[in-house]
Amino acid sequence: MASNLHDLPDSPCIGVCSTLFDDICKGCGRTAAEVSNWVFLSDEEKRAVWVRIEQEGTAMRFANDKL
Repeated sequence: MASNLHDLPDSPCIGVCSTLFDDICKGCGRTAAEVSNWVFLSDEEKRAVWVRIEQEGTAMRFANDKL
């Protein structure tokens, strides 16, 4: 993961949202609550989400990383 949160994209979103049907978005790996509250999260909270979704690595966002 980038050492600086500001080196990352504004959000993990890749425009493939499934939070209406899934607990975890298949596109970015965030929960519906994380998606809807993203702009209100502190930098520390955002970093924790980034760390979790990168460690899980199951979201479509990370599909190209495994090729």
